[in-house]
Amino acid sequence: MSTPTRWAGVPLDDRRTERRGLLVDAAFALFGSGGEAALSVRSVCRECGLNTRYFYESFSGTDDLLGAVYDQVSSELVEAVDAAMAAAGESFGVRTRAGIAAVLGFSSADPRRGRVLFTEARANPVLAARRAITQDLLLAATLAEGGRLHPDADPVSTRVNAAMYTGAMAELAQQWLSGSLGEDLDGVVDAALAVLFPRRD
Repeated sequence: MSTPTRWAGVPLDDRRTERRGLLVDAAFALFGSGGEAALSVRSVCRECGLNTRYFYESFSGTDDLLGAVYDQVSSELVEAVDAAMAAAGESFGVRTRAGIAAVLGFSSADPRRGRVLFTEARANPVLAARRAITQDLLLAATLAEGGRLHPDADPVSTRVNAAMYTGAMAELAQQWLSGSLGEDLDGVVDAALAVLFPRRD
């Protein structure tokens, strides 16, 4: 007599979606804790309790899987930033503060997130490519935000400011995650805002 499988009665597409999610979560746990050396088809399948044959129904290899991990974590980051900025109201300075705090807070609340989004993304080619795309999206979002709140601003100055902000945010997150900026998140955000919006006495 055969033993029912864990997906008995579950539609095929739902089974595949669930298995894909299990693989992504397992890869996040392994890569986030041990880096690239911890990630292999066997280790991921062992982590989530799946037969290795299920790996290849969703991913062509570990690079493909790692890209999916980055996409998931970056999507969660976008949601966190959007929620923080939406709650901040319409003030450009307050919204900027909320956005910076959300990026740093989200990335350090679970060190595995920071490793995927920033630390390992400098050296790993899969993550580096994904990070470049994310930078372009952040630039576009920053330009849209500036255009919405300051529609009459000089377009060249707006683009220069947006480019400098997006590049600086990546480095700020890297320094924050390395611990070189201490542990006072509010203090770091205040210092960043002082650079972005210097007082004119």
